[in-house]
Amino acid sequence: LNLWRNDSNPSGPYKVLIFSKTLGFRHASIATGIAAIQSLGAGNNFPADATEDSTVFTDTNLAQYKAVIFLNPSGNILDTSQQGALQRFIELGKGFVGIHNATALLDPAMDAWIWYNNMLGAKYQSEIGTQPLCLQVLTTLHPSTALLPNPWCYTEEAYNFNQNPKTLGAIALLNLDETSVLGGTMGSDHPFSWYKSYDGGRMWYTSGGANSAEYSDINFLSHLLGGIKYAAGVASSTTDTTSPSISLTSPLNGATVSGTITV
Repeated sequence: LNLWRNDSNPSGPYKVLIFSKTLGFRHASIATGIAAIQSLGAGNNFPADATEDSTVFTDTNLAQYKAVIFLNPSGNILDTSQQGALQRFIELGKGFVGIHNATALLDPAMDAWIWYNNMLGAKYQSEIGTQPLCLQVLTTLHPSTALLPNPWCYTEEAYNFNQNPKTLGAIALLNLDETSVLGGTMGSDHPFSWYKSYDGGRMWYTSGGANSAEYSDINFLSHLLGGIKYAAGVASSTTDTTSPSISLTSPLNGATVSGTITV
């Protein structure tokens, strides 16, 4: 799969770590999400290790990765030593990807982790149940939004947040159009995906990825791949508008989609 190409930033192989430990609510989509990210990696020059073992969060082990991906984790997933390893990883110029429940760990110890909360910029407040919704693409000058339709309408679960992440320096990429859903509480400025430089590294977050179906949606996979590449530091926030060819085999149902995406 080659959904995003940035020829001005060539890169060799690099590795990412998918972390999906759950000690609270567990999304049924986690296994499908892991398979989808590993499929993206296989086609885009980045092996993706997957684990639910918190003990891998050491300086020595994390050194092999360019980005850590929190795929729908929940609960008290890292002790203070492991938290410190993730913080130093970012301080060394590496990247963080948060997918959906990364803002909803819902554990007192994790909610008290100020560094993590400041990195994400917002926490889960309430759920907007799975339903058809529309997203406004606020910029195409980022690899995670460069190939998306505008508006981007599909079926998804979303979150209301305790604050707008822009208050802590985030740049919004997608806004939820609350007129398209039932349950929105943030009004006309409701970020769905955002990014920022943070503490020497990079972070990128999407509220998408709750359900298995998203991981065979060509638009969501384009969005996710661009976010991973940005966090890993191999794609900037300036797009290459050359139309890429794609060949995607869905990790959900085995269906294959091939063709060219017109930007």
